[in-house]
Amino acid sequence: MKKISGLIFAAALVLCGLAADSHAQSRYPRSINQREARQQRRIVSGVRSGRLTARETYRLERNQVRIRRMENRYRLSGNGLNRYERARLQRALNQSSRRIYRQKHDRRNYSRQYPRRRL
Repeated sequence: MKKISGLIFAAALVLCGLAADSHAQSRYPRSINQREARQQRRIVSGVRSGRLTARETYRLERNQVRIRRMENRYRLSGNGLNRYERARLQRALNQSSRRIYRQKHDRRNYSRQYPRRRL
């Protein structure tokens, strides 16, 4: 139970960071930031529903951090995003979205690995 609440708390912190980051970067197109936030919400909903295990959640979160770092590196390197960098980010977000879907819809879930005792 502590692991689940810890994961939810960590995901909430990440969401707060995304909200602050997207507000600070309001002069940039929002489509990439919106996709990142939407994917983060999908991960959190998977944790809450028990469809994602702790290991799956960790891997998905790590992938989201990698994409955010890639975006920040592109934005800080020059005059924003050129079309090649935007395409690469979109491709990474597409792959991440597919991973989230697959992990949420596989037969592994938290409640099946650790069944609750009936009283």
